[in-house]
Amino acid sequence: MPSGAFDRYASGVDPAVSLQIAHDTATALVRRIRESDDPAVLERLLAYTADHGVGELAELWSAAPAHSLPGALWRLYVIHASIVADESFAAAAYDTGAALEATADVVVAGAPQPTSPDDIRELADEILRGAFHGDIGDALDRAAAYCRIEARGVTDIMGRSELGNSVLMQRALTLTDFANDLAASAKLDRTGELH
Repeated sequence: MPSGAFDRYASGVDPAVSLQIAHDTATALVRRIRESDDPAVLERLLAYTADHGVGELAELWSAAPAHSLPGALWRLYVIHASIVADESFAAAAYDTGAALEATADVVVAGAPQPTSPDDIRELADEILRGAFHGDIGDALDRAAAYCRIEARGVTDIMGRSELGNSVLMQRALTLTDFANDLAASAKLDRTGELH
């Protein structure tokens, strides 16, 4: 047996099966919420996510390609979780980045200026709502704009720190990668190729 086949069996789950499950669950979740006439369904999902995260689904989605529906949803949930985990820092970094940004990203992301922790939390919730009710491409573009602004703000905060901070540097790099991935996924959605 080739070593690659052995590794697949040793892990317990065939990666192709895991990837198919990731795509199926992401598609089913989006479809279920969009087809529901009850607006409370989405609110229950957001409340559940805020309280418990998405656990196993997020784990499945995290292994999906960046430019896919499950990959995009995973990035949206990671962004939402990072905002919820420290709303004050997220708001301060966003506010700093928005003041430095000379692009349409501030308008696209849509958080008020100055940005309070409540404002940044509402932005995170609006982006998630938009992914399920509304145009997912627009939600992904908003999230990408948020990531670019936040990365700029984190970089500026880090640059003004005397010590520097590798955690902040990693956060800025991740946000930049997420912005690129989300923007690419938004383009795929508009051509009907986001699966």
